[in-house]
Amino acid sequence: MNGYLGKILRVDLTNNRLWDEPLNERYARGFVGGSALAARYLYEMVDETTDPLGPDNPLIFMTGPLVGTAMPSAGRCSVCALSPLTSIWGESNTGGFFGPELRFAGYDGIIITGRAERPVWLAIIEGSAELHDGTPLWGLDSYATQEQVRQALGEPAARVACIGPAGENLVKMAAVMNDHGRAAGRTGMGAVMGAKHLKAIAVRGKATVPLADPDGFKEVVRDIIRGQDEDVTSQALRLAGTAGYVDMALMFGDLPIRYYQQGEWEGGSNLSGVIMADRYLNRGVACYRCPIACGRETRAPSYGLSKVDGPEYETLGALGTLVMVDDLEAVIYAGHLCNRYGLDTISTGCTIALACELFERGILTHRETGGVEIRYGAAATFHRLIEQIARREGFGDLLAEGSAALAERYGVPELAVVVNRLEVPMHDPRAFSGMAVTYALSPRGACHMEGDMYSVDTGQGPPVELGVLPGDRFEATEEKGHTAARQQAWRNLYNALILCQFQNPGVERVLAALNCATGWELRAEDLLTLGKNMVTLKRLLNMRRGLSRADDRLPALLLQPLSDGGCAGVVPDVEALLAGAYAEYGWDPVTGSPLSIPEM
Repeated sequence: MNGYLGKILRVDLTNNRLWDEPLNERYARGFVGGSALAARYLYEMVDETTDPLGPDNPLIFMTGPLVGTAMPSAGRCSVCALSPLTSIWGESNTGGFFGPELRFAGYDGIIITGRAERPVWLAIIEGSAELHDGTPLWGLDSYATQEQVRQALGEPAARVACIGPAGENLVKMAAVMNDHGRAAGRTGMGAVMGAKHLKAIAVRGKATVPLADPDGFKEVVRDIIRGQDEDVTSQALRLAGTAGYVDMALMFGDLPIRYYQQGEWEGGSNLSGVIMADRYLNRGVACYRCPIACGRETRAPSYGLSKVDGPEYETLGALGTLVMVDDLEAVIYAGHLCNRYGLDTISTGCTIALACELFERGILTHRETGGVEIRYGAAATFHRLIEQIARREGFGDLLAEGSAALAERYGVPELAVVVNRLEVPMHDPRAFSGMAVTYALSPRGACHMEGDMYSVDTGQGPPVELGVLPGDRFEATEEKGHTAARQQAWRNLYNALILCQFQNPGVERVLAALNCATGWELRAEDLLTLGKNMVTLKRLLNMRRGLSRADDRLPALLLQPLSDGGCAGVVPDVEALLAGAYAEYGWDPVTGSPLSIPEM
């Protein structure tokens, strides 16, 4: 199988068994890799009764055919399972070097089932896998765990994916951390790992990915790298990281403020990437074979930290504007705490922001919070809450269940800004109407990585060859729904290859790279079909888990117009947009069910 190592490592923690399994070639041809290939495997292994924190929920680490090759920005890995936060399909993906190193260690992916009696960690070195006692690591933070595992192996260059205390304590928003502060953050994959008593996975090897046309692949890579210097978006990311979007997002009204209820705030500009670069940046950090290096290594001297991973745009929003903190150094520190304990910064910030709103409205009082006053702008309080969430201490034990559970606990479910129980990221669908489709139909709940319509309508590399054309950001028509669905399908393909979404070399180059790797001889239109099949497969899995057409919606607060800012007075017509999206996917407009099943 060109483009694949051809092996999956199977791990049964209950019975302490490890074995190699040939990669299912039919699955790979139909769903390529990454989150889509993981979904195809999971589809056969779970049903409507499977407990996301039970031993029967498979935890899957999956790469794609371009990962670990010379393809720029193909250094990612998907981490997938049923989500303990949402109870539906859960997927997350992470950058850094873990994904490529898993391939070098000899495997396309890992499927982990069962639950160990005591903590363990897994080593995969040069095609050989072994479980080790993880008891000495249990309780360590994510940074200490990575270092201890490398020392135990005597492999300083090994790449380690692990959980921190949040994952051990089954916090529903726990992340899987790797390469220092990189995170597979969303949907609580760290909690699944913790429920299995699996503390870490270390990988190291020298295998190479077989390519159908090595010379052709090299030429495609050269062409992509040559075009990189002409890509304005890539240049901006290199200079200021994703934080460079803060000022533009504030202008558009795209950056949520005061729990999605305020349209503009002067303090938000204090969190810009320009200020970060000027005052707190140590250096840019790149993932495997990435020419952009959008990652940030910063410092927070007021907190005694000379080296901090991040923060990125989403963290600046979730732990900054959303909770009304304009102290950039305090936000940097909050992001560091999330990295250290292994928490998704988006869900963590959103849940704390909801607590602020409940306190503001008098729904929460000191009595419920154990004497803690949870007010907007109280950075030091938020730092303490992050630790309490990770350790499930005090009021943090309730926050650890996520926004939907918090709102339900106090009888105000309509105040939770979630889609299918996953917290909405830092892109407001009132600023870019196409995001209403992205959020409402995202297979994992609200997710900006499932169709970035804000990038499309600002002209940042949309696949125009596939009918994804930039337009009026406030347009909320059926045609816009078609466009948003096509972009969602395109990004699902990206998450299968797996490519970083900041690398946009165009449809023809992506097609050429995939064909040269696999020898499949696909056409451009086949890419869109593959992407739609991926979304539909995950849709079928979610409907098996109980989702229906009624769940394709936005939360109440996002359907209220803002009085000021870059999207003042605008609310997307969700039903018109969804009508176009259903038609594009070939789903029944009344039931939301797929009218045809992709070849499985």
